[in-house]
Amino acid sequence: MRSHDPLVALHDVLKAGLLIERFLKDLSFAEYQTDSLIRSAVERQFEVVGEALKRALKADPGLVASLPDAPAIIGFRNVLAHGYDEVVDGLVFKTARESLPGLLERVRGLLDAEPLP
Repeated sequence: MRSHDPLVALHDVLKAGLLIERFLKDLSFAEYQTDSLIRSAVERQFEVVGEALKRALKADPGLVASLPDAPAIIGFRNVLAHGYDEVVDGLVFKTARESLPGLLERVRGLLDAEPLP
């Protein structure tokens, strides 16, 4: 069983986010939209990002000050996990391109400030 240490969860956020970036590297939205394998992989990694953020905030509620968009990301994860018929490809792609890089930058900053236990 994995530890619920917030730093471990933040490492999971970073790992999943980097996978999303790798999956989408050089892909246009049209290519993303027509590739069910890539869409599934990206959505799964966003689920990991949201769940890991949820665990990190549960273990250390003070993290929300450094990750103010975490509640929205957790909500996004819930839609992906439970509202499969509500997933909008354009929103997933836009989130990956526009919001994910900033989140990963903030997470890297937190991890640089604290060594992994």
